[in-house]
Parts: sequence; structure tokens; C-alpha cells
Amino acid sequence: MNDSALLSVGLPIALAIIMFGLGLSLTPGDFRRVVRTPRAVFVALTLQIVVLPMIAFGLVLVADVDPLIAVGVMLLAASPGGTTANLFSHLFRGDVALNVTLTAVNSVLAAVSIPLITNAAISYFGAGDTLGLQFGKVVQVIAIVLVPVGIGMLVRSRSATFAARADRPVRIFSIVVLVMVSVGAILGERENIADYLREVGVVVTLFCCASLCLGYLGARVFKLGQARAIATSMEVGIHNTTVALTIALSVLDNTTVAIPAAVYSIVMYVLATAFGFLITRSRAARPAAPHDVTT
Repeated sequence: MNDSALLSVGLPIALAIIMFGLGLSLTPGDFRRVVRTPRAVFVALTLQIVVLPMIAFGLVLVADVDPLIAVGVMLLAASPGGTTANLFSHLFRGDVALNVTLTAVNSVLAAVSIPLITNAAISYFGAGDTLGLQFGKVVQVIAIVLVPVGIGMLVRSRSATFAARADRPVRIFSIVVLVMVSVGAILGERENIADYLREVGVVVTLFCCASLCLGYLGARVFKLGQARAIATSMEVGIHNTTVALTIALSVLDNTTVAIPAAVYSIVMYVLATAFGFLITRSRAARPAAPHDVTT
């Protein structure tokens, strides 16, 4: 499976199309909005870039998982929020504009955070003989994450009509690719799948629950308001697992490293839906607090 054209060529192309679609949904104003909402952006990005990798690291140490699985969990933790977070935020009355801004900023920062965190994990867990993100591969990660986004933004600036028409097909394509790659990654390790699922299933489920809860509670602690708390929760809890899968399968060329992201891509939709209903229903059952106004 690792040597197939589907993974070595097809998957990076598929991710490029997905990131191009993300670029079609962004404008320079989405980045400028950071200045107008600094506290919300700071809270979300601190959770995403600093706190989540620490939680993931703690989970893999406690669970004592296979070193390659541990690297996969850290790669997952380093991956940015996905555009699907915008959809979930919309469904549960979150601040979608904040999600768009966070996705934009996160995608840029991920070009740096992914290589740093992944290489640190490879070194710590002793996987250096098997894996490695050398300079050339780091450039490859930056290229597949940032270049298509930039092209998409350029196309949108020239033709907003085309960007609007392409949005739905690209979203559908993203879901199809994610399902295919996730299933393929799991089947690719079918000899060890029972052990890996048992090993990583609890870890990624706990990681997803922690991500969703911390995103929401962190925003509430900083009194960002209910809409922004929901947006932060979905942004922090719903990762762009296609990025993690592409790096694991095409850049690192290792199916085992892809297992955590493949399992997470299934778990996160179930848990995000349940969490969304939980916080919206519990909120509707009691009167709004004074600081629930969006700030």
C-alpha cells in the first residue's frame, strides 16, 4: 500500500485540491480579523498549538503505546483545525467567522508546528531509524499545506463566483477522500489492526473529548461568550486529519503512523456531534449569564 501510486502521488494531489478549496473560502480580511478578536484567537491557538500536544504526549506516555503509534498521535495533535469545524460551528450556533479566521491562521502556523512537533516526537520515541522529516520533507509539508491555500485565495480574489460554485464539490470531495484514506490506512495494517485499534482507540477518544471540552471551557473561562466558545471547541476538537494522513502515508511513508489520524477521523464526528448537542441543550435549559454576550 505504501508504494502505490494512490498514496505517493494521488493523496498529495487530493490534499492539494482540499487545501485549494480552503483557500477559495478565505480572504485577506479573515487574517485581518485577528486584530479585532485578539483574545479569542489567542485562546484558541494556545490550546491548539501548545496545550493539545502536551495532552497527546501525556496520553501516549500513560498508555505506553507503540513508538510509531505515539508519533502518529503527536502528528495528529499538531495538525490544524479543519474546514469541517466551520460546518459544526454553524450547526450548533457558533461564531463561524471566528472559525474561518482560526482555520486561516492555523493553516499557516501548521506549516511550522507540524514539522517541529513531529520531529520532536520521532526523536523522543526513538523512531529515527524508521522515520524522519529532513529539510526536503519539511519543505514538502509546507508546500502541500500553504501553496494550494494561497492559490485558492488568489483565484477567489479574481472570481468570487467560481469560488462559490466550487465550495460544495470540494467539500464533498474532501469527505470522500477522508473516508477512503482512513479505511485504506486501517486495512493496510489488517495483520495488527485489532492490537492497534485497542491500543489507540482509547487514546484518540480521550484526546478528542479533551480537545472539545478544553476548547469550550477555555473560552468560557476567558469569558468569550457562548458563540465563540462553541466555535473554539469545534476548531480545537475537529482536526484536518487529511493533512496528518497525507504526511504519514506520503511524506513519512508509514501506515502505522497514519492509524491514529484514521481512527480520529471517525471518532471526532461522532463525539463533536454529541458534544454540540450536549452544550446547546444544557445551555438552553438555563438563563444566559451576563458574560454570554459575544466579546
